[in-house]
Amino acid sequence: MGWLDRDRTIAPPGFNRWLVPPAALAVHLCIGQAYATSVYKTALVKHFGASLTEIGVIFSIAIVMLGLSAAIMGTWVDKNGPRKAMFTSAMFWVSGFLIGSLGIFTHQLWLVYLGYGFVGGIGLGIGYISPVSTLIKWFPDRPGLATGMAIMGFGGGALIASPVSTALLKMYDPTSGAKGWVASGDSVGKLFLTLAVVYLAYMLFGAFTIKVPADGWKPAGFDPAKVKAAKLVTTENVSAKNAIKTKQFWLVWIALFCNVTAGIGILEQAAPMIQDFFRQSDGASLVSAAVAAGFVGLLSIGNMAGRFAWSSTSDVTGRKRIYMVYLGVGALLYTVLALAGSTTTILYVALAFLIISFYGGGFATVPAYLRDLFGTFQVGAIHGRLLTAWSAAGVAGPLIVNAFLDAQGTPGKLTAASYQPALLTMVALLVVGFIANLLVNPVDARFHEPRPDRERSHEPAMEA
Repeated sequence: MGWLDRDRTIAPPGFNRWLVPPAALAVHLCIGQAYATSVYKTALVKHFGASLTEIGVIFSIAIVMLGLSAAIMGTWVDKNGPRKAMFTSAMFWVSGFLIGSLGIFTHQLWLVYLGYGFVGGIGLGIGYISPVSTLIKWFPDRPGLATGMAIMGFGGGALIASPVSTALLKMYDPTSGAKGWVASGDSVGKLFLTLAVVYLAYMLFGAFTIKVPADGWKPAGFDPAKVKAAKLVTTENVSAKNAIKTKQFWLVWIALFCNVTAGIGILEQAAPMIQDFFRQSDGASLVSAAVAAGFVGLLSIGNMAGRFAWSSTSDVTGRKRIYMVYLGVGALLYTVLALAGSTTTILYVALAFLIISFYGGGFATVPAYLRDLFGTFQVGAIHGRLLTAWSAAGVAGPLIVNAFLDAQGTPGKLTAASYQPALLTMVALLVVGFIANLLVNPVDARFHEPRPDRERSHEPAMEA
């Protein structure tokens, strides 16, 4: 397996750095399928005779494992390079689909938890962080653009997976033409098998085409002194071990957790939510299942576009200011969605689109935020540890939304008013995140790695 080693991926002189983003996208587009789970959520509720919360646990386990595996494997990914990490991610992600399909075919929900949730979630975590630090090193002059390019693929994964999954479910289910059709469990199992084959091929393409820059490489004309012009940007380095001792790490953790919790609750419930917001007094919705699936795809565009556009914008505005927009303006948009989102579909879609663009922007900007605060030395490992915020949010977001909805009624009978308690809870969370972000300041010098010309006298203690 030596062909997977880091030294086999060092780019030769003259290598075009713009060939690296497509390799990163190949992995992130595949693992971004996690955002399309709402397309078959109702089918799994019916197939297993389970509640929304019980099916939502599948997604929550996957996100928990994403954060935990990223935190635990971050240093391993930095040491072994992106090719080995992307290959390992592909093995776990595909195995998750195979085990999950077995659980569906045999009516054993725990196997879906184990497969798609646990095993697939490990693939999510390793795949998510594998190309990020590599791209930051290829683009030291535009770190926000670099991380936006890498992570926008994760947001766009559902854009492809959602309509393709809907089409495949119809093809695999002979009753798809029936009125009020809900896909059968058998068709969801076959969908999982198909996705496993396709994702294996595409993720391996990314693994075999990724390259890392040689030591000391920098873009032509790049001057690190110009990057240092911003107050929060450091030219020093902080190890992953010391980064978690700083208050800056935990303040960014809180800001990310609040931003993700708010967005993930909507994404996980996206397809049924738009139907419920426009449910009529006779129980029928103005929004069909096909249109709802299209709405999931539209949110993916917002998620993907936000990751690229907002993260790139942060190279100009600074990371702290752009996070103030995500959390502050986001809180206002959630309030309007809760109180007036059901008045027109145009308003609902516009609000949801902007909210999800902020959600995606938060993800794409945070690696550059960490690079500004802690340097590039172990930014991949620090990013991995920070993604435990995503794990916590992956549990909190769906649990908040699903618990409120289970208390309000049963799927198919919920209305816009059923969502108000959950959405207003998200507003409160965003305000907490806004305050945490305001408190972020430069990291104290005692956490910096020693340079050859000056040594640190002792190991820094936890910051008060």
